[in-house]
Amino acid sequence: MIDRPARIAVQLHPQHADYGQIRDAVLRCEDAGVDIVFNWDHFFPLNGDPDGKHFECWTMLGAWAEQTERVEIGALVTAVGYRNPDLLADMARTVDHISGGRLILGLGAGWKERDYVEFGYDFGTVGSRIADLGAALPRIRARLAAGNPAPTRDIPILIGGGGERKTLRLVAEHADIWHSFSDAPTLVRKSGILDEHGAAVGRDTATLVERSAEVRHGSPAELADPFVAAGATLFTIGLGVPDLDLSLVEEWVAWRDAQG
Repeated sequence: MIDRPARIAVQLHPQHADYGQIRDAVLRCEDAGVDIVFNWDHFFPLNGDPDGKHFECWTMLGAWAEQTERVEIGALVTAVGYRNPDLLADMARTVDHISGGRLILGLGAGWKERDYVEFGYDFGTVGSRIADLGAALPRIRARLAAGNPAPTRDIPILIGGGGERKTLRLVAEHADIWHSFSDAPTLVRKSGILDEHGAAVGRDTATLVERSAEVRHGSPAELADPFVAAGATLFTIGLGVPDLDLSLVEEWVAWRDAQG
């Protein structure tokens, strides 16, 4: 048994599909019993035809907030360099209200050079993008606190990334959820580093920060035990939208339900 309830998420890839297909995929995920539906924050497809169909993240989240009733929604993850942090916070506050308090605010430093270059943003370096994330987080928190009406809840902040010296320090300071992008052995090691950062900043990250893992390539029979042993309680399956196959998702939902 795991102390924090297990949760199952699906990341729908908003590419190579008409929007009606994406809308239907969200409903199918909610009907399948998942806890969270994520998209991603890019401007072009990440695989397949690089100039294929693709849709913008936050406009889509507003639509998902209206069409769903139960699932939490969010981006896995929003690159802070694409939008003014205060504007991003106000977008999040608005989607929080549209959804009735079901938004997860996923944030990251960004990495896809084409997104930056073609949309006129400064790509910079890995270090400068992580520094931008560090500068954005306090501004986002301050703007959320200043909004009228206030958010319906303390919007959970998810930070994605695994940089041991800088990114995990930001996770320790700010995150409610950490998405590690790693396998189970790496998650164990980096969780220890995260907790060291937590001790340094006076935050009990072992208790306060939920660990999120990607399980798109395996069933719960293969992956659940090692990831649970590593501390993960949020399990995310990434799926393409055309010809959506929820069989793996259904296995993970059944496993979650069996945890009691």
